[in-house]
Amino acid sequence: MRASRLLSLLLLLQSRGRMTAPELAAELEVSVRTVYRDVEALSAAGVPVYADRGPAGGYQLLDGYRTRLNGLTSEEASSLFLAGLPGPAAELGLAEVAANAELKLLAALPPEPRSHASRMRERFLLDVPGWYRTSDDVPHLSEVAEAVWEQRPLRMTYRRWGPREVERVIHPYGLVLKGGSWYMVAAPADGRPGGEPRTYRVARILTVETLPGRFGRPEGFELGGFWRAYAQEFRERMYTAEVVIRLAPGRGDLLAYTMGGDVVAAALAAAGEPDPEGWLTLTVPVESVTHARWLLLRMGADVEVLEPPELRALMREAVAELGKLYE
Repeated sequence: MRASRLLSLLLLLQSRGRMTAPELAAELEVSVRTVYRDVEALSAAGVPVYADRGPAGGYQLLDGYRTRLNGLTSEEASSLFLAGLPGPAAELGLAEVAANAELKLLAALPPEPRSHASRMRERFLLDVPGWYRTSDDVPHLSEVAEAVWEQRPLRMTYRRWGPREVERVIHPYGLVLKGGSWYMVAAPADGRPGGEPRTYRVARILTVETLPGRFGRPEGFELGGFWRAYAQEFRERMYTAEVVIRLAPGRGDLLAYTMGGDVVAAALAAAGEPDPEGWLTLTVPVESVTHARWLLLRMGADVEVLEPPELRALMREAVAELGKLYE
Protein backbone atom coordinates (compact mmCIF):
# COMPACT_ATOMS: atom_id res chain seq x y z
CA MET A 1 0.00 0.00 0.00
CA ARG A 2 2.76 2.47 0.89
CA ALA A 3 4.67 1.83 -2.34
CA SER A 4 1.50 2.57 -4.33
CA ARG A 5 0.92 5.74 -2.28
CA LEU A 6 4.49 6.91 -2.84
CA LEU A 7 4.08 6.43 -6.57
CA SER A 8 0.79 8.34 -6.48
CA LEU A 9 2.42 11.19 -4.58
CA LEU A 10 5.27 11.31 -7.09
CA LEU A 11 2.89 11.36 -10.05
CA LEU A 12 0.78 14.10 -8.44
CA LEU A 13 3.84 16.34 -8.08
CA GLN A 14 4.95 15.50 -11.60
CA SER A 15 1.59 16.29 -13.19
CA ARG A 16 0.47 19.28 -11.09
CA GLY A 17 3.68 20.96 -10.00
CA ARG A 18 3.84 22.56 -6.57
CA MET A 19 1.34 21.18 -4.02
CA THR A 20 0.99 21.80 -0.31
CA ALA A 21 0.99 19.03 2.28
CA PRO A 22 -2.75 19.49 3.02
CA GLU A 23 -3.53 19.29 -0.73
CA LEU A 24 -1.51 16.08 -1.06
CA ALA A 25 -3.15 14.65 2.07
CA ALA A 26 -6.61 15.36 0.63
CA GLU A 27 -5.76 13.72 -2.71
CA LEU A 28 -4.20 10.64 -1.10
CA GLU A 29 -6.78 10.45 1.71
CA VAL A 30 -4.12 10.33 4.43
CA SER A 31 -3.01 12.63 7.24
CA VAL A 32 -0.63 15.55 6.73
CA ARG A 33 1.86 13.79 9.02
CA THR A 34 1.81 10.78 6.65
CA VAL A 35 2.59 13.11 3.73
CA TYR A 36 5.62 14.44 5.61
CA ARG A 37 6.90 10.89 6.14
CA ASP A 38 6.26 9.92 2.52
CA VAL A 39 8.11 12.96 1.18
CA GLU A 40 11.07 12.07 3.40
CA ALA A 41 10.96 8.52 2.01
CA LEU A 42 11.00 9.81 -1.57
CA SER A 43 13.96 12.07 -0.81
CA ALA A 44 15.83 9.17 0.80
CA ALA A 45 15.20 7.13 -2.34
CA GLY A 46 16.87 9.78 -4.48
CA VAL A 47 13.81 11.58 -5.83
CA PRO A 48 14.64 15.33 -6.06
CA VAL A 49 11.63 16.67 -4.15
CA TYR A 50 12.03 19.87 -2.15
CA ALA A 51 9.86 22.22 -0.14
CA ASP A 52 9.29 25.97 -0.46
CA ARG A 53 8.21 27.64 2.76
CA GLY A 54 5.75 30.48 3.13
CA PRO A 55 2.12 31.15 2.15
CA ALA A 56 2.78 30.25 -1.50
CA GLY A 57 5.02 27.34 -0.65
CA GLY A 58 4.64 23.61 -1.04
CA TYR A 59 6.40 20.52 -2.31
CA GLN A 60 7.63 20.20 -5.86
CA LEU A 61 10.08 18.22 -7.99
CA LEU A 62 13.34 19.59 -9.33
CA ASP A 63 12.75 21.21 -12.73
CA GLY A 64 13.13 18.70 -15.54
CA TYR A 65 12.75 15.59 -13.39
CA ARG A 66 10.42 12.98 -14.85
CA THR A 67 9.67 9.43 -13.82
CA ARG A 68 8.85 6.67 -16.27
CA LEU A 69 5.47 5.04 -15.76
CA ASN A 70 6.65 1.42 -15.74
CA GLY A 71 4.85 0.07 -12.70
CA LEU A 72 1.39 -0.72 -14.07
CA THR A 73 -0.24 -3.77 -12.58
CA SER A 74 -2.25 -6.13 -14.76
CA GLU A 75 -5.52 -4.75 -13.39
CA GLU A 76 -4.44 -1.13 -13.93
CA ALA A 77 -3.37 -1.82 -17.50
CA SER A 78 -6.66 -3.59 -18.19
CA SER A 79 -8.72 -0.72 -16.83
CA LEU A 80 -7.10 1.72 -19.26
CA PHE A 81 -8.73 -0.06 -22.18
CA LEU A 82 -12.20 0.32 -20.64
CA ALA A 83 -11.71 4.07 -21.06
CA GLY A 84 -11.30 3.70 -24.82
CA LEU A 85 -14.68 4.65 -26.29
CA PRO A 86 -14.32 4.44 -30.09
CA GLY A 87 -17.58 6.30 -30.80
CA PRO A 88 -16.86 9.41 -28.71
CA ALA A 89 -13.21 9.39 -29.82
CA ALA A 90 -14.32 9.45 -33.45
CA GLU A 91 -16.80 12.26 -32.76
CA LEU A 92 -13.98 14.30 -31.25
CA GLY A 93 -11.78 13.60 -34.28
CA LEU A 94 -9.43 11.45 -32.21
CA ALA A 95 -10.20 7.96 -33.50
CA GLU A 96 -6.83 7.46 -35.19
CA VAL A 97 -4.95 9.08 -32.31
CA ALA A 98 -6.70 6.87 -29.76
CA ALA A 99 -6.02 3.73 -31.81
CA ASN A 100 -2.34 4.61 -32.13
CA ALA A 101 -2.07 5.32 -28.41
CA GLU A 102 -3.67 1.96 -27.63
CA LEU A 103 -1.20 0.14 -29.86
CA LYS A 104 1.77 1.94 -28.30
CA LEU A 105 0.52 1.18 -24.80
CA LEU A 106 0.10 -2.50 -25.63
CA ALA A 107 3.58 -2.64 -27.13
CA ALA A 108 5.12 -0.99 -24.06
CA LEU A 109 3.50 -3.29 -21.50
CA PRO A 110 5.27 -6.38 -20.13
CA PRO A 111 3.81 -9.73 -21.25
CA GLU A 112 1.45 -10.37 -18.31
CA PRO A 113 -0.23 -6.91 -18.20
CA ARG A 114 -0.38 -6.96 -22.01
CA SER A 115 -2.25 -10.25 -21.91
CA HIS A 116 -4.73 -8.92 -19.34
CA ALA A 117 -5.30 -5.73 -21.33
CA SER A 118 -5.90 -7.66 -24.56
CA ARG A 119 -8.48 -9.89 -22.89
CA MET A 120 -10.21 -6.85 -21.39
CA ARG A 121 -10.50 -5.25 -24.83
CA GLU A 122 -11.84 -8.48 -26.36
CA ARG A 123 -14.44 -9.19 -23.68
CA PHE A 124 -15.82 -5.85 -22.48
CA LEU A 125 -17.44 -3.06 -24.48
CA LEU A 126 -18.79 0.30 -23.31
CA ASP A 127 -21.83 1.35 -25.34
CA VAL A 128 -22.77 4.85 -24.17
CA PRO A 129 -26.23 5.60 -25.69
CA GLY A 130 -29.29 4.14 -23.99
CA TRP A 131 -31.59 1.57 -25.58
CA TYR A 132 -33.90 2.65 -28.40
CA ARG A 133 -32.01 5.84 -29.07
CA THR A 134 -29.08 6.88 -31.19
CA SER A 135 -26.32 9.33 -30.44
CA ASP A 136 -26.85 12.98 -31.31
CA ASP A 137 -25.71 14.33 -34.63
CA VAL A 138 -22.89 16.70 -33.59
CA PRO A 139 -21.26 18.20 -36.72
CA HIS A 140 -19.59 21.01 -34.73
CA LEU A 141 -18.19 18.85 -31.92
CA SER A 142 -14.58 18.75 -33.12
CA GLU A 143 -14.46 22.54 -33.49
CA VAL A 144 -15.96 23.01 -30.04
CA ALA A 145 -13.49 20.50 -28.58
CA GLU A 146 -10.56 22.35 -30.14
CA ALA A 147 -11.82 25.64 -28.69
CA VAL A 148 -12.12 24.00 -25.26
CA TRP A 149 -8.57 22.70 -25.50
CA GLU A 150 -7.05 25.92 -26.84
CA GLN A 151 -9.21 28.20 -24.64
CA ARG A 152 -10.58 30.07 -27.65
CA PRO A 153 -13.82 32.10 -27.57
CA LEU A 154 -16.68 30.94 -29.77
CA ARG A 155 -19.54 32.71 -31.50
CA MET A 156 -22.43 30.32 -32.04
CA THR A 157 -26.03 30.20 -33.18
CA TYR A 158 -27.92 27.99 -30.74
CA ARG A 159 -31.42 26.48 -30.95
CA ARG A 160 -33.14 26.85 -27.61
CA TRP A 161 -36.29 25.12 -26.50
CA GLY A 162 -39.29 26.66 -28.10
CA PRO A 163 -37.76 26.41 -30.68
CA ARG A 164 -35.94 29.74 -30.78
CA GLU A 165 -32.54 30.59 -32.22
CA VAL A 166 -30.16 32.83 -30.29
CA GLU A 167 -26.61 34.03 -30.90
CA ARG A 168 -24.05 33.72 -28.12
CA VAL A 169 -20.37 34.59 -27.66
CA ILE A 170 -18.99 32.22 -25.06
CA HIS A 171 -15.90 30.88 -23.32
CA PRO A 172 -16.10 27.06 -23.52
CA TYR A 173 -14.73 25.46 -20.35
CA GLY A 174 -15.35 21.78 -21.02
CA LEU A 175 -17.31 18.96 -22.66
CA VAL A 176 -19.36 16.27 -20.94
CA LEU A 177 -20.71 13.07 -22.51
CA LYS A 178 -23.95 12.11 -20.75
CA GLY A 179 -26.15 9.24 -21.91
CA GLY A 180 -24.84 9.44 -25.49
CA SER A 181 -25.31 13.23 -25.73
CA TRP A 182 -22.53 15.83 -25.66
CA TYR A 183 -22.92 18.92 -23.48
CA MET A 184 -20.69 22.00 -23.46
CA VAL A 185 -20.09 23.93 -20.24
CA ALA A 186 -19.43 27.57 -21.11
CA ALA A 187 -19.75 31.10 -19.71
CA PRO A 188 -20.75 34.32 -21.51
CA ALA A 189 -17.76 36.12 -23.00
CA ASP A 190 -19.15 39.64 -22.65
CA GLY A 191 -18.65 39.88 -18.90
CA ARG A 192 -22.27 40.73 -18.19
CA PRO A 193 -23.57 40.32 -14.60
CA GLY A 194 -24.65 36.82 -13.69
CA GLY A 195 -22.36 35.34 -16.29
CA GLU A 196 -22.00 32.00 -14.53
CA PRO A 197 -21.20 28.85 -16.52
CA ARG A 198 -24.17 27.22 -18.24
CA THR A 199 -24.69 24.02 -20.20
CA TYR A 200 -25.44 23.78 -23.91
CA ARG A 201 -26.34 20.64 -25.83
CA VAL A 202 -23.81 20.44 -28.65
CA ALA A 203 -26.35 18.93 -31.05
CA ARG A 204 -28.33 22.19 -30.83
CA ILE A 205 -25.44 24.30 -32.08
CA LEU A 206 -26.42 25.41 -35.60
CA THR A 207 -23.34 27.46 -36.53
CA VAL A 208 -20.05 28.06 -34.76
CA GLU A 209 -17.11 30.39 -35.35
CA THR A 210 -13.81 30.36 -33.48
CA LEU A 211 -12.82 33.89 -32.49
CA PRO A 212 -9.28 35.29 -32.11
CA GLY A 213 -7.57 35.49 -28.75
CA ARG A 214 -7.64 33.25 -25.71
CA PHE A 215 -9.60 33.42 -22.48
CA GLY A 216 -8.50 32.56 -18.95
CA ARG A 217 -10.26 29.82 -17.05
CA PRO A 218 -11.73 31.01 -13.74
CA GLU A 219 -9.67 30.13 -10.72
CA GLY A 220 -11.07 27.17 -8.85
CA PHE A 221 -13.37 25.97 -11.64
CA GLU A 222 -13.48 22.17 -11.77
CA LEU A 223 -15.54 20.51 -14.50
CA GLY A 224 -16.48 17.38 -12.55
CA GLY A 225 -17.63 19.36 -9.52
CA PHE A 226 -19.63 21.76 -11.67
CA TRP A 227 -21.37 18.92 -13.51
CA ARG A 228 -22.31 17.08 -10.31
CA ALA A 229 -23.81 20.26 -8.84
CA TYR A 230 -25.61 21.01 -12.11
CA ALA A 231 -27.06 17.48 -12.31
CA GLN A 232 -28.34 17.73 -8.73
CA GLU A 233 -29.86 21.16 -9.35
CA PHE A 234 -31.46 19.89 -12.57
CA ARG A 235 -33.11 17.03 -10.73
CA GLU A 236 -34.46 19.38 -8.07
CA ARG A 237 -35.86 21.72 -10.72
CA MET A 238 -37.32 18.84 -12.70
CA TYR A 239 -39.49 17.49 -9.87
CA THR A 240 -42.06 20.21 -9.25
CA ALA A 241 -44.91 18.18 -7.73
CA GLU A 242 -45.63 15.17 -5.52
CA VAL A 243 -48.18 12.39 -5.78
CA VAL A 244 -49.42 9.96 -3.17
CA ILE A 245 -50.11 6.45 -4.44
CA ARG A 246 -50.93 2.96 -3.22
CA LEU A 247 -48.63 0.31 -4.67
CA ALA A 248 -49.59 -3.34 -5.04
CA PRO A 249 -47.42 -5.97 -3.31
CA GLY A 250 -44.26 -6.93 -5.17
CA ARG A 251 -44.51 -4.15 -7.77
CA GLY A 252 -41.67 -1.96 -6.52
CA ASP A 253 -39.35 -3.02 -9.36
CA LEU A 254 -41.97 -2.15 -11.98
CA LEU A 255 -42.56 1.26 -10.38
CA ALA A 256 -38.80 1.89 -10.31
CA TYR A 257 -38.54 1.02 -13.99
CA THR A 258 -41.45 3.35 -14.75
CA MET A 259 -40.57 6.38 -12.60
CA GLY A 260 -36.83 6.06 -11.93
CA GLY A 261 -34.92 3.83 -9.57
CA ASP A 262 -33.44 6.44 -7.22
CA VAL A 263 -36.73 8.34 -6.86
CA VAL A 264 -38.70 5.18 -6.05
CA ALA A 265 -35.97 3.85 -3.73
CA ALA A 266 -36.19 7.03 -1.65
CA ALA A 267 -40.01 6.80 -1.59
CA LEU A 268 -39.91 3.15 -0.51
CA ALA A 269 -37.40 3.93 2.24
CA ALA A 270 -39.72 6.64 3.62
CA ALA A 271 -42.87 4.52 3.37
CA GLY A 272 -44.60 3.10 6.42
CA GLU A 273 -45.83 -0.43 6.97
CA PRO A 274 -48.04 -2.06 4.29
CA ASP A 275 -51.78 -2.26 4.88
CA PRO A 276 -53.49 -5.61 5.64
CA GLU A 277 -53.64 -6.37 1.92
CA GLY A 278 -49.91 -5.72 1.48
CA TRP A 279 -50.26 -2.41 -0.37
CA LEU A 280 -47.80 0.40 0.39
CA THR A 281 -48.63 4.11 0.49
CA LEU A 282 -45.85 6.14 -1.16
CA THR A 283 -45.17 9.82 -1.77
CA VAL A 284 -43.27 10.19 -5.06
CA PRO A 285 -41.88 13.40 -6.66
CA VAL A 286 -42.91 13.96 -10.30
CA GLU A 287 -42.27 16.49 -13.02
CA SER A 288 -45.94 17.47 -13.28
CA VAL A 289 -49.42 16.07 -12.74
CA THR A 290 -49.83 15.56 -16.48
CA HIS A 291 -46.55 13.66 -16.75
CA ALA A 292 -47.44 11.55 -13.70
CA ARG A 293 -50.74 10.56 -15.36
CA TRP A 294 -48.85 9.25 -18.38
CA LEU A 295 -46.38 7.30 -16.24
CA LEU A 296 -48.85 5.80 -13.80
CA LEU A 297 -51.23 4.62 -16.51
CA ARG A 298 -48.44 2.25 -17.55
CA MET A 299 -48.76 0.56 -14.13
CA GLY A 300 -52.35 -0.52 -14.79
CA ALA A 301 -54.18 -1.82 -11.73
CA ASP A 302 -50.96 -2.12 -9.70
CA VAL A 303 -51.20 1.53 -8.60
CA GLU A 304 -54.00 3.63 -7.13
CA VAL A 305 -53.62 7.42 -7.04
CA LEU A 306 -54.71 8.95 -3.73
CA GLU A 307 -53.54 12.55 -4.12
CA PRO A 308 -53.74 15.12 -5.57
CA PRO A 309 -57.45 15.05 -6.46
CA GLU A 310 -56.66 16.54 -9.88
CA LEU A 311 -54.52 13.54 -10.82
CA ARG A 312 -57.05 11.07 -9.43
CA ALA A 313 -59.70 12.67 -11.67
CA LEU A 314 -57.40 12.46 -14.69
CA MET A 315 -56.78 8.76 -14.03
CA ARG A 316 -60.53 8.15 -13.69
CA GLU A 317 -61.18 9.90 -17.03
CA ALA A 318 -58.43 7.87 -18.74
CA VAL A 319 -59.82 4.58 -17.39
CA ALA A 320 -63.33 5.54 -18.56
CA GLU A 321 -62.02 6.31 -22.06
CA LEU A 322 -60.19 2.97 -22.16
CA GLY A 323 -63.36 1.20 -21.07
CA LYS A 324 -65.31 2.75 -23.95
CA LEU A 325 -62.56 1.87 -26.41
CA TYR A 326 -62.53 -1.82 -25.43
CA GLU A 327 -66.28 -2.36 -25.01
